[in-house]
Amino acid sequence: MNEKNLEGDMMRHRKWWEDAIIYQIYPRSFKDTDGDGIGDINGILEKLDYIESLGVNTVWINPMILSNQEDNGYDVISYTKVDPLFGSEADGERLIRALKDRGMRIIFDFPLNHTSDQHPWFQEALKGPENPYRDYYIWANGKDNRPYPNNWTAAFGGSAWSKELNGDQYYLHLFKQSMPDVNWDHPPLREEMAEVLKYWIGKGIDGFRLDAFIYIDVDKDFPEHPDGTGPGQDLNENGEKIPDHLSEMNRSIKDAGEDVFLVGEATSADAELTQWYTDPENNMVDKIITMQYFPEKEDEKDDAVPGGKQHAPLDLKAFKEVQKTFQEQEGEAGGPVLFWTNHDMPRSPHKYGSASPEHRDNTAKMMAVLLYLQKGIPIIYNGEEIGMKNTAFDDPGNIPDAGVMDFYQEAEKVGWDHNKIMGHLNLTARDVGRGIMQWEDSEKVGFTDGRPWALYNRETKYNVEDQEKDENSILHFYRKLIELKKTQLFQEGAYEMLETKDTLYAYRRTLDDKEALVCCNFSEEEDTIEIAEEWTSDHIVLENDGNSLEGGRLHLSPYGAAVFVKDE
Repeated sequence: MNEKNLEGDMMRHRKWWEDAIIYQIYPRSFKDTDGDGIGDINGILEKLDYIESLGVNTVWINPMILSNQEDNGYDVISYTKVDPLFGSEADGERLIRALKDRGMRIIFDFPLNHTSDQHPWFQEALKGPENPYRDYYIWANGKDNRPYPNNWTAAFGGSAWSKELNGDQYYLHLFKQSMPDVNWDHPPLREEMAEVLKYWIGKGIDGFRLDAFIYIDVDKDFPEHPDGTGPGQDLNENGEKIPDHLSEMNRSIKDAGEDVFLVGEATSADAELTQWYTDPENNMVDKIITMQYFPEKEDEKDDAVPGGKQHAPLDLKAFKEVQKTFQEQEGEAGGPVLFWTNHDMPRSPHKYGSASPEHRDNTAKMMAVLLYLQKGIPIIYNGEEIGMKNTAFDDPGNIPDAGVMDFYQEAEKVGWDHNKIMGHLNLTARDVGRGIMQWEDSEKVGFTDGRPWALYNRETKYNVEDQEKDENSILHFYRKLIELKKTQLFQEGAYEMLETKDTLYAYRRTLDDKEALVCCNFSEEEDTIEIAEEWTSDHIVLENDGNSLEGGRLHLSPYGAAVFVKDE
């Protein structure tokens, strides 16, 4: 398998994004410069020296386009205007130029499944069935004297249908009522979307994350959900027309940029579906971001309480199987996207790592080694590189994540107390991972002079200023890891996972006469892994604290990690 993968890499042209190391910025939480408590473009510009110092070569920025901000930028009012909340059009252009001047690539979010109900297209569509923009959205009539066309529910609660105020039809919104789904079966809509991409490519954008693209092919027969009521997303993901829609869009933007990187968000995609989406012959997307990397121990959850907001430990055996499958399926295409955390989920080292403060640093370092030195493209979420943990909510009513209040009420019914319920929510709710970036140990952690928009932690040691001074910090470890990842061995080398017990994770990377051995202990207990005696301490190029090597026996500390590299 390894030889085959290596031959495949050598035979095909290597794209720029296969060597990308991506830093994801959630702009609302990164750095505020105007005192309104919300991060902005000038805040990113102010911190470009820091971003560059990490060694990353690509930046992905969550939406900064004009929005009603009911879903933090994903409810679009204009695809081509910068939201004044973040800065001016000139600020946006300065940011793109500044990143280019530093030799860095930039990826923007592209919410292509829906717009805001304040978007001019939808405002025109509301004028009636004869309006040319009516078919930019998805409409249906009521059915069988029921209040809605069918029994689909929306991801944020309630029906997936809402009735227009001045007419008789209903529009579809698989997410929020204020976010109507657009109609990708309508050619003028597809042309408009392609023009949006070409506009930003012309501005210098190198790639796009296609938000929720797996829902753009809606079954216009509107079949009933078999469970009586149920998510409309269930019946409309990964539709058969998606290849046609995406390949058409790809063809239309080729004249604007041959090397535009398209990474699709497909939260439910397994390795096989990921391979299908990323197959170059299908001409859809280059990479997939999926949430299927994190199988949990479902048997440890309480059946009497909704499972989606219950926390459970990572199932390490299943996790290894998932990683191995993705490495094998995506190996010839340069590997999968590699990430532990993003804006839509809690911070994984806090969620799946040790609850003990003494192991916090080792946990963050080990998890980075384990994932990012595999074959594929790392995405590092801002704050991850300093070991930020999730912010803690005291009141479930302050968490906008869908399903939180239902979970709280159901858990309360079966006797869970408030602290237990919030303990789970603070490890599962999306918003706990969106706390503001901790630049320093001060009242507002160096983020703003105003009132921060989100909850946040203030922590000595776990901020940029303190970690810059400590050579053994998580921040300095990430810099070393990124430099290692940029070497040809870890970018292009073949991958082989080694057989170990569930709590140990080990693999080899090989390229020509170079070989690497990566060993990790995903446990609070010390452990030992047998390795060939040819590996010596002189071959260790990166490790965290507390490990030792004695003649072929690598003793790993709790959450220990060691990386060996040698010439064969």
